Amino acid sequence: MGGDYVVIALYIAAMIGIGWYGLRLAKTKSDYLVAGRRLGWFMYSGTMSAVVLGGASTIGGVKLGYTYGISGAWLVVTIGLGILVLHAVFARRLVKLRVYTVGEMLDLRYGGSTSTISGAVMWAYTLMLTVTSTLAFATIFKVLLNIPDVAGIAIGGAIVVLYSVLGGMWSITLTDIAQFVIKTVGIFALLLPIAISSAGGFRGLSQRLDGSYFSLTSIGGGTIFTYVLIYGFGLLIGQDIWQRVFTARTPRVATTGGIISGVYCLFYGLAGALIGTAAKALYPGLASAQDAFATIVERLLPTGVRGLVLAAALSALMSTASGALIACSTVSTNDLIARFRRKPLGVSANRVVTLVLGLVAIGIAMVVTDVVAALAVAYNLLVGGLLVAILGALFVKRGTWAGALASMVTGAVVVIVFMITDGLEANEPIYYGLGASLVVYVGVSLLTPRTSAAVLAQWTERLSGKQAVEREGVHA
Repeated sequence: MGGDYVVIALYIAAMIGIGWYGLRLAKTKSDYLVAGRRLGWFMYSGTMSAVVLGGASTIGGVKLGYTYGISGAWLVVTIGLGILVLHAVFARRLVKLRVYTVGEMLDLRYGGSTSTISGAVMWAYTLMLTVTSTLAFATIFKVLLNIPDVAGIAIGGAIVVLYSVLGGMWSITLTDIAQFVIKTVGIFALLLPIAISSAGGFRGLSQRLDGSYFSLTSIGGGTIFTYVLIYGFGLLIGQDIWQRVFTARTPRVATTGGIISGVYCLFYGLAGALIGTAAKALYPGLASAQDAFATIVERLLPTGVRGLVLAAALSALMSTASGALIACSTVSTNDLIARFRRKPLGVSANRVVTLVLGLVAIGIAMVVTDVVAALAVAYNLLVGGLLVAILGALFVKRGTWAGALASMVTGAVVVIVFMITDGLEANEPIYYGLGASLVVYVGVSLLTPRTSAAVLAQWTERLSGKQAVEREGVHA
């Protein structure tokens, strides 16, 4: 595997080098958290695709393909649909608001302090999202170095934390572009055609596998509907996604780049499912479906090519892990820590918070075992706790601060309770959480005074783009 080691070593060195270069660019809060709001459509679409297609989309997507066939694509397809809707409907508004967090948007719209509660829910979501991608490093380094899971998690996590701490969003954006290119080549140009060809092409797949592997609905209608709720809607409201939207230079850049990214995600989901289907045809007796990606890479690909495909998988994991980590750090500093300080935090403080959270995520990843289950926990909390309040802020004038606050608390609590009683991967928690959140939001909003005209006027003005309030220029 000498050639593989060389490829991976060059990849890791490049990521750290780009991170070091990002240190020179991240001079202000805006630079560190949202890349100075200066990205054009190419960089924007690349970094958006990189952040949403991580360990669950790559290794988890192949796992679902191994288990259900092409129907396993639905997890990633719903992510792509979420990205498309976000950029077709919401992105222009979000860019014009010029905020840093979802919590800031809620405070601006409702005229009250909701960001502590929303920040706590978003913090839990972004931290768990960091954990899921960090956890998946174990699969890659097990194939590459034959080392224990804990060691693989530590190596991959340390690299992500290093370049994220150094340059913040600039480092993450630049590494994302490199990772996007590597991921595209590794998955689409190498692993997908080699896997299908080795299984005898589509004719060979049909001869070796049951017909259910070629049905779009074999994963189950209930599961597909749950994916739409959790991942499709989750992509509309996640801090890690919104923070990328905030990096766009203009509303038009966000819309164009985001739609390109959404279409890319649809094809990526299909590719992962087909690779998993080929793995099932070639290696039907695997002890765990989660080993499908590692098995097909290890057994099918020649040295060097294997290293490039493993680098592509690392790219997927690192881009999502770093994006979620900077989002968790931003929520921590802007929505939580800022509540206890009069002066805004500088870039140095943001770096310290990013470092601490990165180490916490690595520690949690060492004791979590299932990447898809961990992702389900993250998205259940996000959608069940915040979806109603956020969509209400954007579309319901009668929604009030009290209604938003009550819906967030109720939705999050109900989701947690039902995840404990019904299991982490059950469909019911998100149904009950969303239902309870909606009922409480509507009921409390109707029973409490309307949002003041002054607050709504300021909200409307910010949405128009006329009032570009930037709290930037905070140096280390």
